[in-house]
Amino acid sequence: MHAYLLELASLMAVFSFAIVSPGADTAMVMRQAMVHGRREAILTSFGIGTSLMFHVTYTILGLGLIISKSLLLFSIIKWAGAVYLIYMGVMALRAGKTDLDPVADGAEPARQSALRAFGLGFLANALNPKPVLFFLSIFSALVAASTPGTVKFGYGLVMATCLIAWFVGVSFFMTTPRMRAAFSRASKWINRASGMVFIAFGLKLAATKAS
Repeated sequence: MHAYLLELASLMAVFSFAIVSPGADTAMVMRQAMVHGRREAILTSFGIGTSLMFHVTYTILGLGLIISKSLLLFSIIKWAGAVYLIYMGVMALRAGKTDLDPVADGAEPARQSALRAFGLGFLANALNPKPVLFFLSIFSALVAASTPGTVKFGYGLVMATCLIAWFVGVSFFMTTPRMRAAFSRASKWINRASGMVFIAFGLKLAATKAS
């Protein structure tokens, strides 16, 4: 048990940097929070965490190694992810000013469905082949081959839980009255900035090469 705890601590020491490092997932949650609200951002956070378990599971099963060594599979996932992020970027650029005050026009703003909010987070992470290389590398370097699959899966659950907790925290922070008011004033430019961020990450993903 002590060896497993040591492995988990080592994994989390590395993974903690990946959690707080700004990326497409962070941009997605922040925009969901500011444009659609706390509920949608939290659902997107759970989508990202669930997608992380998707990556961990096939890494444990050995499929991650196959994907990382197959140029065709890697390219399919890479280009699907790049197109998705660029599409999200274009939609954000076209969004213009976002009115967060439902009283202004006398109608409640259209709410994003739970499935769509969850799916945005899941797809943004699932269609990114970079986690394949990340989890393969850290599991190979920090987890013994003799560690049971169930224990490795437990590591993944802990990592996914921490990731969800981080993004839920981001969701709460970005939906405070002060942040909402600031976004309402600058929503046009924030939408443009987030759109360019999504497109930039999409182009960066398109340039990623399998190792």
